[in-house]
Amino acid sequence: MIVTAWNNGAHARSGAGYGFKISIEDRDAYFQPDWDIILLELDGEPRPIEVSINKTSFWNETCRELIHVKIGRWLRSQGLAPWLKGNPPRFILDPIGDNRFKVSKSHKQPARI
Repeated sequence: MIVTAWNNGAHARSGAGYGFKISIEDRDAYFQPDWDIILLELDGEPRPIEVSINKTSFWNETCRELIHVKIGRWLRSQGLAPWLKGNPPRFILDPIGDNRFKVSKSHKQPARI
């Protein structure tokens, strides 16, 4: 599935306020409401991170973000954040077993700020 980088508008150097936006269709197809967390493998990182999905904002009709400070640090370390307003990078999110997913960079990325 294709996901879009997300930021709360602050673009903090610490990595806080970053995540990935999931479409409603992909959320409903690949994520389970009874999961508390998912394990997210970021391309090139040695260990997966635990991302909470046990929250109303992930399961409602408007938000649906996977949010974690380590996602922000990874985006920044890869030179993918911050980005130009309205032009966030996109990624491939592959389910690799139960609540485990792998994120890899899409071949086309927009320009940074």
